[in-house]
Amino acid sequence: MPRQDFQFSKGFPHPGFESLKRRSAASYERALAEHVSTETRLRAALTRNDALLHQMEELSRHREVLNQESDHRLMNNLHMIVSLLSLQGQNEPNPETASRLSIAASRVAAIARIHRHLHSMDGRQTVAFKPYLDDLCRNYSTMLISEMRPDQIIVVEGVEAQLPTVIGIPLSLIANELITNAVKHGEGQITVKLEGRSKKGHALSVCNDGSILPEGFDPDACQGLGMSLVQGLAAQIGGELQIDRGDTDDGTRFTVLFP
Repeated sequence: MPRQDFQFSKGFPHPGFESLKRRSAASYERALAEHVSTETRLRAALTRNDALLHQMEELSRHREVLNQESDHRLMNNLHMIVSLLSLQGQNEPNPETASRLSIAASRVAAIARIHRHLHSMDGRQTVAFKPYLDDLCRNYSTMLISEMRPDQIIVVEGVEAQLPTVIGIPLSLIANELITNAVKHGEGQITVKLEGRSKKGHALSVCNDGSILPEGFDPDACQGLGMSLVQGLAAQIGGELQIDRGDTDDGTRFTVLFP
């Protein structure tokens, strides 16, 4: 078939050019309209997100205020309980009852100290335990001075240790019970020691220079609430309670081994 050449006059453009121009303009208009619509939706979404973020910040501030108020009320209530128990113990004519009230006040005070110490950590998952022991023993030393018992002194020894709070809280209560027991039954120096045991965890011990426990002493047979608390809390942290006569075979040493 012979080749045909198509030619158009200069004043007459290709008929497809005009339709192409119209299609291009229309597509640009649609794209612009879609862009404007998308921008409008994005701006609306950003406005909603800003409003939600502001609402969340307000809720967070409100929750923080409520937490602070709750902590404040809890500390006030704990201190009030301690004061009431101490006051009742001072006015109790029965020495045994007065002693029990004093021990109960000490336990509540220990809970208050733990709560204050944990609150100061601002949500951290570990607790520096030796500073807590220092603070606890400093409070006991002040009590001994006020009770005119200069023969008893408390010494804190051992390593610095960052313990998980799930271990630090029960261990704090264990330390309080053991020190209370040493103050009540011991004489002379009371040594509180926190030691590392290589890969086997740690050991917390409280040793006093007082009376020696009899041979074959069985803590499981002890009916006292304090010993029951120590054993229960030690089991809670996967620990083990050991009792011996200390390094010099004098006095009594309570040791809690824990991972």
